[in-house]
Amino acid sequence: MATPQIEKLKTIFSSRLDNLSHFLDLAETHFAADIESLLQRRLAPDMLPFGTQIVFTCNQPRNFALWCTDQPMDNLPPEVDTLAAARDHIASTKALLAGIDAVDAKLATATRIPLGPEMYLDLSGQSYVDDFLMPNFYFHLTTAYDIMRMAGAPIGKRDYMMHLVPLLKQQDGA
Repeated sequence: MATPQIEKLKTIFSSRLDNLSHFLDLAETHFAADIESLLQRRLAPDMLPFGTQIVFTCNQPRNFALWCTDQPMDNLPPEVDTLAAARDHIASTKALLAGIDAVDAKLATATRIPLGPEMYLDLSGQSYVDDFLMPNFYFHLTTAYDIMRMAGAPIGKRDYMMHLVPLLKQQDGA
């Protein structure tokens, strides 16, 4: 079993991927027959479409899982043209996360992140998680949420924060 810090990261990634799955449920209900056009929607012309935002959201925990098991990064292909493909990416990413059995000492190891031709970052494992994976993960998750809002989906902060719903409590006498 993974040790506490690694286990916490697995939980964070997995629960937010559940939020992303919830976004897709809302998209399926709201956009029904027009889901393919939603998958191609963008916030701005120079930004990637909704389907690619789903893929890039998945790539962060996917590469975390691969890194924990000393495997090379393996980004998913960015083309997502169906809801089924988007759901498959989320499911396969969650399966990879579930299989992590790493120890917290992994967070102290150095890692090299390739960024394209002749560019890379050398970071500690903790910096890789804190400064690279998590900001990218939340950026793409938020962008997916924002595209749905812009497209008119009935989605709100509660949907973005679904991971906290099980913790909600009712005040006595309220």
